[in-house]
Amino acid sequence: MSEIQLLYVTNEATRDNGRTRQDLVFFILVDNLAYTKRVEVVWAGQDGVWRTLPAWFHSASGRHKEFWQAKATFTAAPGAKLPGDVQFALRYEVCGKEFWDNCRGRNYCSHFDSGIRLAENHSLLNVAFDPQLDLAQKLAPISVAVDQALRAESVTVHWTTDDWRIAHATSCHLTSGRPPGRAENPNRYGVEVWKGFLNVDQCQRLQYSICCEAGGQALWDNNRGRNYRARRRPLNVLILNLHCYQEENQCHKFSQIARAIDERTVDIVCLQEVAEPWNGGQGDWTSNSANLINQRLRSPYHLSTAWSHLGFDRYREGVAILSRYPMGRRDSRYVSRSEDPYDIHARKVVMAQIAVPSIGPINVFSCHLSWWSNGFKEQFENLRAWADSKHAAYTKGTLLCGDFNVKAGTQGYELVADSSDYEDQFLAATSPRVFEKIFRDRRPQWPRHLADDHRIDYIFMKRTSALRVTSAQVLFTDHDYGRVSDHSGHLMAFEPTGV
Repeated sequence: MSEIQLLYVTNEATRDNGRTRQDLVFFILVDNLAYTKRVEVVWAGQDGVWRTLPAWFHSASGRHKEFWQAKATFTAAPGAKLPGDVQFALRYEVCGKEFWDNCRGRNYCSHFDSGIRLAENHSLLNVAFDPQLDLAQKLAPISVAVDQALRAESVTVHWTTDDWRIAHATSCHLTSGRPPGRAENPNRYGVEVWKGFLNVDQCQRLQYSICCEAGGQALWDNNRGRNYRARRRPLNVLILNLHCYQEENQCHKFSQIARAIDERTVDIVCLQEVAEPWNGGQGDWTSNSANLINQRLRSPYHLSTAWSHLGFDRYREGVAILSRYPMGRRDSRYVSRSEDPYDIHARKVVMAQIAVPSIGPINVFSCHLSWWSNGFKEQFENLRAWADSKHAAYTKGTLLCGDFNVKAGTQGYELVADSSDYEDQFLAATSPRVFEKIFRDRRPQWPRHLADDHRIDYIFMKRTSALRVTSAQVLFTDHDYGRVSDHSGHLMAFEPTGV
């Protein structure tokens, strides 16, 4: 068996407003010989110039195999030509060795706008599938490439959302397989495309296989005995203290934050030290830092913000929530005894109830509390009482997010742990053993486990929430989007419990 092999290639052209675009997709099967590997497509267009296109991991296939995919898009510019017909080979580097699939020394060929070409020995194949369901997705599209020589009579997807306790069957229909704007050129390689849609509704996970009936026989594509799988994308929540306009290259850093939100598919963002010029206490919305970040997103989010006091003698300083999904109830209130805008310890929290698809309503609080010696205890108790009053029977989760100004393991953190009500989700994701000792077993001397943990930014989730954290990472470091504040960001992923 080859260590690397082509499954299919697509070469499609679309025309819009007089401009032509060419899309190339290479779908590849590799043996999983080691975690670190490199997969590439070495290709040349009609200009004869050889280039290298990197491929990326797509999903698992069968036992010890992986799908990898490479994509490239070209748009015809004045005086420039599209690649047109393409010849190519596949290269796989792993464990100091190099493996090739070059069509037995002839190189593969894909003609311009010829559609999909199946590799030899593949007459039925699931194509263009996504192993991830979006949070709001109700329908999962299925595309099946079938060799015309089979004379397929029907193509059926057999699927389940509950590990086959209940099985469904959905018929696909034969299409031209050509997107709008594409010329109706026939497929040069004798491939039919059958399509269907699975009604996944609110399910978290999907399994399916494909059956083609032809000539009295049933042919299956079940991902080499593993079945194809897709799961709901998790809810991604980011917390970040913006440092109240104190950064150099501030506009660039706002853009980097927006870029991270887009690229990491962040759903909810809780910001602290959100600032706008004081302007006699009237502020300036056009310069509000949360507003500026929101304007830099590919698509603006729902935004709720509130200010609490004069910061750095120049700014209205406060907190904000950005959400991909609509906000229902919104509220803000001081959790501090002082409500004097000239008192830096006057602290206001903003709250929003967000209807998250496939999960339900969750309550999110963006917080920036004072230090222990300046009122943290009173502020946290007020915050907790307020959050508890908003947590109804239908609420799926309550998240207290932001800068709490108490280091992990210190007296303020211990107050949260002793409440036995709200729990540190970053710790749950990154150090589950320590989390259990502190928040579940209540082991004595637990602060020593956090001696090297210098965080003051947290997501504390109500223990009875119907959510669980699945991953957590530090963001805005020298290794990703660069430093954007005197704080790092913390990005955490959540999914419903029981899935």
